Amino acid sequence: MAAGGFCKLPNGTVVVALNLPSPAADGAPAGTTAGVVRVLVHARNRARALTRLRNLGMRAVYLRGNAAPPTPDEITAVLHHPDGLIWRTAPDNGVGTADLVTELWHPIRALRRARAPLGGL
Repeated sequence: MAAGGFCKLPNGTVVVALNLPSPAADGAPAGTTAGVVRVLVHARNRARALTRLRNLGMRAVYLRGNAAPPTPDEITAVLHHPDGLIWRTAPDNGVGTADLVTELWHPIRALRRARAPLGGL
């Protein structure tokens, strides 16, 4: 099951964070964090956040519990992004966040491009 969580902001909106299997890492061994991405969604409520992901083709996305809520740095990153939907590879600590992460956040369209087949190359 994917780790995830949410944080309700003072204005009533929520930030949902989920660790999902990366579409690019089909051969990653089970039980490892290799091939896992951390997805952040800013929405009016939790149901709308999950609907945004499902509309992008991530049909089996559920939020059960609050085991890995977004950190303050993650909340700041998603609030400053115009789409309110970003991702990066998940750190190796298993829960989802680390103190020193060197990878920058990517817009969700970059993840969707990684899933597209390279026709003719």
